[in-house]
Amino acid sequence: MARDKDRHTWREGYTTGSCAAGAAKVACLLLKGDSLAVQVEITLPNSARLTMPIHGGKAGYPEARASILKDGGDDADITHGLEIQAIARYISPQGEVHILGGQGVGTVTKKGLALSVGESAINPVPRSMILEAVREVFPKAELEIIIEVPDGETAALRTLNPRLGIKGGISILGTSGIVRPMSEEAFKTSILPELDQAVAYGHKTIVLTPGHYGYRVATERFMVPAEAVIQMSNFVGYLLEEAAYRGIKQVILLGHIGKLIKISGGIFHTHNRVADARMEILLAHAALAGVDVDTLKHLAEFPTTEGATKELLLIGEQKLLHYLAYLASERAQSFTYGSLSIGTIMTLLNGQPVGWDLEARKIVEEQGWVWSVEPKLEL
Repeated sequence: MARDKDRHTWREGYTTGSCAAGAAKVACLLLKGDSLAVQVEITLPNSARLTMPIHGGKAGYPEARASILKDGGDDADITHGLEIQAIARYISPQGEVHILGGQGVGTVTKKGLALSVGESAINPVPRSMILEAVREVFPKAELEIIIEVPDGETAALRTLNPRLGIKGGISILGTSGIVRPMSEEAFKTSILPELDQAVAYGHKTIVLTPGHYGYRVATERFMVPAEAVIQMSNFVGYLLEEAAYRGIKQVILLGHIGKLIKISGGIFHTHNRVADARMEILLAHAALAGVDVDTLKHLAEFPTTEGATKELLLIGEQKLLHYLAYLASERAQSFTYGSLSIGTIMTLLNGQPVGWDLEARKIVEEQGWVWSVEPKLEL
């Protein structure tokens, strides 16, 4: 990537989930008898429309196939350029849409992910996008949609999938449908206007969240004004420093425990290739809290903090999760030499808060936002 590119022209891309949805829609159009078009339009989770170029397609009945090339924009990753294919099979005039993974799409083999063991690694948001795209063509028919990635198995070896127990291919991912430039240089020049906007609106209190999930939880569950929510990606320390520099007084760190637990360990650049000590931090503090060795060994078997966190909730260890949130706030406050008051809310992938501190609740209530968590133990 050229490093001298004008900072205002970083090009966005689209996720594997968007590609799968687009390919599924094209396959359905071909199945219906339409000719192969040059591009296709789908609906994104935020109801915006995305147009993508079609790579290829083959008409037929009762089966048609289409493909779209993954485009990571100016933040190309391991999946950039992969061909994402969809096969649409007509079953009957009325019924469900069955979404399956085929060649090059991984299969979940371990607990603790957003999908059950044995399912194809097509995450919930992409599944919804595929369903909506199919229903734009066939509102009621029963169909089978198979997503394939011919080079997916090879590409997956360079992702986290093998460690997470996802075997045989890549995952079909994406929460917004769009890939924003999140390389460090691109991020630092593209995200600061959002922080400046928050200041211009008069906000001295903001929410920093890793990405789209946290943004939705903040705005929809806690009713935080959209302009006060900043998506910080992995650059926690940088955004905290920039917020303090701009006169922000209070910050809530809100997001999935798998990201924010790193802050509990004093990690302020959270990309997994920079620092990936999520389970180590969780297990260390679980041990310090007196969790027995057999339980620690059981927790260590989970491939993700999501699964381990759910297990901690089942055995009544929410106090530990609250402490981890409190610790994240303390480490973040020390990072900015006390120039910010910081609270933390840690969630599961479904947006359910599972760990928080009293400072987070105090800030939310002072701002007149909505404190929306289960009424359990707080720290």
